[in-house]
Amino acid sequence: MVKTVNIYDNPVLGVFATCTEDVAIVPIGTAGKAIDLLAEQLDVKVISTLINGSIVVGSLSKGNSNGFLISRDANVSDLKDVEVPVEVLPDMLTAVGNVILANDTAALVHPEMTDSSIEVISRVLGVDVHRGTIAGLGTVGMAGVATNRGLLVHPMVTPDELSVLEDVFALPVEVGTTNYGSQAVGSGLLANSKGYVAGSNTTGHELGRVEDALFFA
Repeated sequence: MVKTVNIYDNPVLGVFATCTEDVAIVPIGTAGKAIDLLAEQLDVKVISTLINGSIVVGSLSKGNSNGFLISRDANVSDLKDVEVPVEVLPDMLTAVGNVILANDTAALVHPEMTDSSIEVISRVLGVDVHRGTIAGLGTVGMAGVATNRGLLVHPMVTPDELSVLEDVFALPVEVGTTNYGSQAVGSGLLANSKGYVAGSNTTGHELGRVEDALFFA
């Protein structure tokens, strides 16, 4: 069964797309075969759109089953087909998808995220929000993937960071890579509790790590 795909002939799926338990958001122009694969493997409705006119939808938005956040220069109408509340995050850190790691119960965000933005994230996503890093990186959304079953994160995560992640999400946390050694696992993987899709350069060994970490094995 096919578990890998490209978007715009590029394996960094997390830059171009994002997903929740219910929907996957992809840029306009995504190939029909890719859309069909995402719909099948993630068991979601796939919505094609642009965020602030850009195709890097995954970098500019982040959501869960309760709501969606988009970057401050975007418009909520960009996600008009999403059936949950959508709000603009008024933060100078505009790559929302890169700086928020979230599932349906918790979120880890960039250490420089403002208090007012954290309040918005908590309200819209309906989660407890904590500041932190993964492998020393504030771009936690690119350094990890969180579902409601488990987390897969950058292999250079420190023991202290790992402990924080386990406390924040109350889930098992494993390390791994995608796309033939990319440590930015959030850029190469879309996943929810029902399934996953990785970038086309992801090896069989890496797929095995994904399945173990997110409990698909």
